[in-house]
Amino acid sequence: RVEAEDQNPRGYHPGVVFLRSVNLGEKLEVGRKAVVVGGGNVAMDCARSALRLGVPEVVVVYRRDRESMPADSVEVHDADQEGIKFEFMTNPIRILIEDGRIVGLECVRMALGEPDASGRRRPEPLDGSEFVLDCDMVIPAIGQRVDLGCVEEPGGPKGTRWGTIEADADTMETGVDGVFAGGDCVSGPATLIEAMAAGM
Repeated sequence: RVEAEDQNPRGYHPGVVFLRSVNLGEKLEVGRKAVVVGGGNVAMDCARSALRLGVPEVVVVYRRDRESMPADSVEVHDADQEGIKFEFMTNPIRILIEDGRIVGLECVRMALGEPDASGRRRPEPLDGSEFVLDCDMVIPAIGQRVDLGCVEEPGGPKGTRWGTIEADADTMETGVDGVFAGGDCVSGPATLIEAMAAGM
């Protein structure tokens, strides 16, 4: 949801789409510098995959600090060891485009403000701290939303304010008799193994 993202310029690869293409062995046009936006496991997978595809420089942009990254610590450590750079407390605000191709990503520095509903301090932009990261690839990997279209009919399970399905944490029962829910549609984006465990 940053300025110019909807123009779908050359060099713009949504994270999950990028990883799907990598795993299917599809030919991807890569550049000289990729910026991956996000701090989770998908972002780490994208960054490390871009490096393996031959992108000489890969930078991960994350709006909180290193300790707040939801990615597995081993993934962050290994990405660091492989030479991936990190820009913490940084948030993208605009994709820079010339002749239909990405030429940079304008970002702003962040500072931690008051705690939000989750209890974590909310990152807030610092006025006048805007800067540009030169790049020719941008890979947003900031999570996905649950598609609740199949349950949003009268009498269906209730949704939460986070866009997930409301279910009992122990029994996984929804408010509808005989209907259970688990995995990402209840927890929000997590790992495949956690979703599989919810079905056991």
